[in-house]
Amino acid sequence: MDHVPGGFALNPRFHRIAAVEVTEDDLGRAIPEHVIAQLDAHLGLLGTSTGYASGGWTAADFARMYQVVYAVLRDTGRRPGEVTSLHRDCLERVDGKPTLIYDNHKRRRHGRRLPVSESTAQLVETWQKELDALPAVPGCAQWLFPSPGQRNRPRRGHLNAAQFCNRIFRDWIDELIPDLVDEQLDENGAPLAYDRTQVVPYGFRHAYAQRHADAGTRPDVLRELMDHRSLDVTMGYYKVSLSRKQEAVRTVAALAVDRHGAARGFDDPLAYEVESVGVPYGGCTEPSNVKAGGGHCRIRFQCAGCDFYRPDPSYLPALEQQIADLRADKEAALAMEAADWVVRNLDDQIRAYSKSADEMRRKLDVLPAEERAAVESASRELRKARSAAAFVPLQALTARSPE
Repeated sequence: MDHVPGGFALNPRFHRIAAVEVTEDDLGRAIPEHVIAQLDAHLGLLGTSTGYASGGWTAADFARMYQVVYAVLRDTGRRPGEVTSLHRDCLERVDGKPTLIYDNHKRRRHGRRLPVSESTAQLVETWQKELDALPAVPGCAQWLFPSPGQRNRPRRGHLNAAQFCNRIFRDWIDELIPDLVDEQLDENGAPLAYDRTQVVPYGFRHAYAQRHADAGTRPDVLRELMDHRSLDVTMGYYKVSLSRKQEAVRTVAALAVDRHGAARGFDDPLAYEVESVGVPYGGCTEPSNVKAGGGHCRIRFQCAGCDFYRPDPSYLPALEQQIADLRADKEAALAMEAADWVVRNLDDQIRAYSKSADEMRRKLDVLPAEERAAVESASRELRKARSAAAFVPLQALTARSPE
């Protein structure tokens, strides 16, 4: 055996079954935004199904606490147990920006930090002040959401996630909210009732991730926001079914233009897919670049100066970002006293990309509201599809040591 090459030896790094993420993060259970809006409208009913009072806290005080728990779940996408176990000093500001500090119990990673919006931070800060004004509970002093306890028993620890999810939240959804409707209509044109069993606290986590994916957040950034161990789980939010992608292409392809603003729409989804390739700031129809999958641009992706450039509304956020980046590069070039031709090139690109972006906005503005909404929805689907296809995480590329 001494003469057997080392490559045949057992190496725990390579000879093991890959870990599989448990089904808790399975997709498809995101609470739709139109349902969340209905829940927000009935927020005042949450926690009012009981008259329980304890330790100087009234039923209204407990209801207020439950309503804050709901809002934090909705806005942050954290798991229910991560929200109910927040510490009283869970909010800090870094350079003036609010950050939520929480414990990821599932992966045993404590002290995690999540950037939150100013409105969410103000909500937490308001509750902290209200909590300070309520009668102190010695066994719950360190928690943002103290345990309500049980009758004739002392209150200790923080609010239990199961108690909130299975009792307080469930009673609100099943008993207190009078109507919860879907966007779909029945044969008489009346909205169908939404399946209330699909509304669970964990669905806010999926909704949070889906909002970011729809907005074009990079997969590696969303992975950090979700605190996922595996990028494969995060990438699931960017998956677009073939039928949805074809429908999105059918909606957007006809609105493609060239660098001069002239209409260059594609006749059908197949032509859009076969005759062009997605590049950072639009579609490209240059044959050799299409054949190379977008990796053979002879003018180094100065797309706005190329007659093969075919932007459509789905690339508008990328165009806006490119314009902002070019302006920053121009300011840096001026500060460095770069040659005139460097600054002139940046100016020309800014004007060209701005012209393309303005044309995209003009096309959207003249569309009827319903058609414009359809184009914007289709554009989000295409951006998700491109993110999933194009993103290759560097940490996923491992190389064996020569040793």
